[in-house]
Amino acid sequence: MEYSITQTRRMILPAALPREIAENNAYSYGVLDGDVLHVSGMVAFAPDGSYVGLGDIQAQATQVFENLTAVLEEAGGTLEDIVSTTTYLAAAEYAAAVGAARKRYFTGPVPPTSTVVVAPMAREQFLVEISAIARLQG
Repeated sequence: MEYSITQTRRMILPAALPREIAENNAYSYGVLDGDVLHVSGMVAFAPDGSYVGLGDIQAQATQVFENLTAVLEEAGGTLEDIVSTTTYLAAAEYAAAVGAARKRYFTGPVPPTSTVVVAPMAREQFLVEISAIARLQG
């Protein structure tokens, strides 16, 4: 049996995220492989590529969850389909604000797993980044 990546994998690039950033850096915001969605680290980008909430962890956390939502919806899912997250924080002191945002967005009966890493961000403007894995409910 021949395996074709293009038949089982689909690139997810929602209109709510800046397409040119993904294209210029050779990545997808999400890759749907069968019923599993792998979501790249979401940061506080506005659709036009500008930064949201410079210096404001609450605003950035909210934008990150909105961007996660956009990727899930583009793939045909919801935040309730997320089974695992990895959160990167620029400083440990941001954990409470991100945790509060997480509680606002993950309201289903089974919240996803969570791993938190405190490390420098790829761009100093970002205070939080969250990647996820979801299994879409057909």
